[in-house]
Amino acid sequence: MKNIIIGHGGGPTAVLNASLAGAIKELKRKGFDGKIYAARFGSKGLLNEDFIDLTNLTDKELKLLIHTPGSAIGTSRFPLYDKEYEKIVDILIKYNIGYILFSGGNGSMDTIGNIYKHALKRNYHIVCGGIPKTIDNDISITDHAPGFISCAKFIMQSVSDCAQDIKGLPIHVSIIEVMGRNAGWLAASSALARRDKNDAPHIILFPEVPFDEKKFLNLVKEKHQKYGGVIVVASEGLKDKGGKPIVAPIFKTERATYFGDVGSYLQTLVISKLGIKARSEKPGLLSRCSTSLTSNLDLKEARLMGKVAVDAVLKGKNGYMTGIKRISSNPYKIKPILIPIEEVMLKESIFPKKYMSEDKYNVSEEFIEWLRPLVGYPREAISFVDKDK
Repeated sequence: MKNIIIGHGGGPTAVLNASLAGAIKELKRKGFDGKIYAARFGSKGLLNEDFIDLTNLTDKELKLLIHTPGSAIGTSRFPLYDKEYEKIVDILIKYNIGYILFSGGNGSMDTIGNIYKHALKRNYHIVCGGIPKTIDNDISITDHAPGFISCAKFIMQSVSDCAQDIKGLPIHVSIIEVMGRNAGWLAASSALARRDKNDAPHIILFPEVPFDEKKFLNLVKEKHQKYGGVIVVASEGLKDKGGKPIVAPIFKTERATYFGDVGSYLQTLVISKLGIKARSEKPGLLSRCSTSLTSNLDLKEARLMGKVAVDAVLKGKNGYMTGIKRISSNPYKIKPILIPIEEVMLKESIFPKKYMSEDKYNVSEEFIEWLRPLVGYPREAISFVDKDK
């Protein structure tokens, strides 16, 4: 019997381990009698033969794994080239591995796609599959990816909470910088914090829309005069009209960009140009690993993606990533699908203009209708300060 190996790639999420648990539970349910390996720290562990044997995980450990954020087996953004892929094929042969699954985004799908291609060149039969994972929601074709819902829910609730703070002391501009790289899905999710048209966020800055300093400052001034306290949600990947980040990246690798502090930059602009008190907030990693706001739906779909991926590779379906197809939003209903990996390798799904408002500083009602079934509503709150308005 051939063995299977599972790896994680890219940034962790609150539900990444749930996909791993879903895969292992399905292997056990099907009576898989080979070894179940995990590559410690993803592609790096795969290359270094650093494997974890998960074959005999107990039910108690699997249950705990589902609700553990981050990556219990470790992940990485370790780049691979042709010579590394050749070595990996040698290692797969050595350990009698006939199935490989990788959880990750478009970069990880590129990794699994290249492993498949190099194994094919060597006439080594291995069945490869992908499990979608990203908070950025930038994987093509799938309706959304596990990890996104929980992070979006965190952003929604955080903005709602911050709005109550600002409403109670309406003297400054609060700029909340969110993750998402080149895609504005997470920034857009902040809009679901609103229960009323005047609620925060008052301005949303998308990486897909070139940053215009003059328009931004005029808008902040207008909102400050109207509300006193203003909340701006800004994507970490904001760019100027020339496509350059508005804050120079701190560090860059081949596939990863460590963005500069966009929130602090915008805060300084507001203070220096408008003379208005401002501060920046940056949830950062907290937004992608929070267990207090992990979505049950996200956990359920993450487990499903792991389960379906195992079912596919054991049936010999080679070169597919599992995905989600939405059947309806009300009631919310989906079905799992298989997507050819070559259709998602290194391809980004950016936030579409149809989901933006006409002025590009807000979202459309169509987007609200798309996201609401996933994240629900923020917790209810009460305020008396504007009752007479």
